[in-house]
Amino acid sequence: MAVAVLVAVLHRTDRPVVAAWCGGVFGTVWLVGGTGWMFVSLHRFGGLPAWMAGLAVLVLCMALSGFMALAACMWVRWRRGNPWSDGLLWAALWLLAEWARGFVFTGFPWAASGYALVDSPLAALAPWVGVYAMGAVLVWLVSWLVLAVSSPRGLFSCVVVLIGTMAGLTLMPANGGNFTRPHGGSLSVTLLQGNIPQGEKFSQAHLGAQLVWHAQALAAARTDLVVAPETAIPLLPSQLPEGFWDQLARVFHDGHRAALVGIPLGDFETGYSNSVVGLSAATHALPDGFYRYNKHHLVPFGEFIPLGFHWFVQMMNMPLGDFTRGPRNAPSFAVKDQFVAPTICYEDLFGEELAERFVSATQPAPTLFANVSNLAWFGDTVAIHQHLQIARMRSLEFQRPTIRATNTGATVVIDHHAKVVASLTPNTRGALVSSVQGYEGNTPFAQWAGRLDLWPEVLLAVGMVLGLRRRSGMTAPSL
Repeated sequence: MAVAVLVAVLHRTDRPVVAAWCGGVFGTVWLVGGTGWMFVSLHRFGGLPAWMAGLAVLVLCMALSGFMALAACMWVRWRRGNPWSDGLLWAALWLLAEWARGFVFTGFPWAASGYALVDSPLAALAPWVGVYAMGAVLVWLVSWLVLAVSSPRGLFSCVVVLIGTMAGLTLMPANGGNFTRPHGGSLSVTLLQGNIPQGEKFSQAHLGAQLVWHAQALAAARTDLVVAPETAIPLLPSQLPEGFWDQLARVFHDGHRAALVGIPLGDFETGYSNSVVGLSAATHALPDGFYRYNKHHLVPFGEFIPLGFHWFVQMMNMPLGDFTRGPRNAPSFAVKDQFVAPTICYEDLFGEELAERFVSATQPAPTLFANVSNLAWFGDTVAIHQHLQIARMRSLEFQRPTIRATNTGATVVIDHHAKVVASLTPNTRGALVSSVQGYEGNTPFAQWAGRLDLWPEVLLAVGMVLGLRRRSGMTAPSL
């Protein structure tokens, strides 16, 4: 409905500058509504005054909406007055605007429009084209209908296209087709949710209690794999109590169970990383005694400081705020006959980066994802539910199950068709015990995005824009 209103408004103006304002306002409201929880981390936990935190969120959302403003401006300038071609033009520009927001300056693709379609018939497109093209298809359908009803014989055309679209979705195989198949046996898993308030996460008065709880919960698990959230252990190894790490590692080195534990690694002198450590009998023989995954895609301001913004970060109470970056194509963690691909919080927004792990010539493709997160930074907000929707989209794109161990939620098991099969209540402490079946085989999205990133879609959209735009020889409205 929101897209329909925007298209209707843009359709009524022939002034590109007015269209840019409309697109910018639309994008700003969209992003403030979708990412306003950043205010909680900046104000409540970062210590910024409320006015400054609110202004920072607004300015960021306005800046990111510049891509949508530019798209709206270009559409009004280049449209031809034909509902079919104008709808395709708007969809191509929309895709480019969303891709740019997820790419420029490391990207911030949260609340991309395609995530609204996880439970819709258009979800069948996910293993073929991914989240950005899904959003563009929806925008094309909506904009075409809005434009068609205002043209001669528009109602008849709308009925024809709706029938054709419904028939196409009906004929499409369920879930877009079954490109994957079960691999090996199922894993029994325990997913920990400590529910540590962010105000206590790095507090000296509460560190001992959370270390004890996570250590005891890890040791008590009797499943094949136990997973603890991002920074479940919030201290660097040199800061841990003497013997703590060796005692914890021994539990898994001497048995048949495995663990994935969120912990920062490194030191303040040489640099530190936001990491997941894997412990098992097999890792005992490794040089460090554990498998290590370092987060690759870091969050601006929260995990790395953009050039020129040290003054802003220094105003906030942000411990461990300048991590080093891990490799993009990281090996999986082997547990029995499964290959578990860790992701840490925000980086599971970037399906095109995860796709590289599925086409590597030197390491096995993942059979399931394991995401560890700590959304306590954002309080009891919609961010928890949004992140669950994002994780489900990755399961759709790759037809792989996902297990999530989070500090405050959503701690869940998601099957390879994005259905949540087990979950813990958010903002409670507990351990979710379930099982998960790994899958092998690649979806079309994994194949082409793993080799070419999103460039095929981007170049196709650019080609559509160049082909559908009004030619320069025709009269165009002026700014």
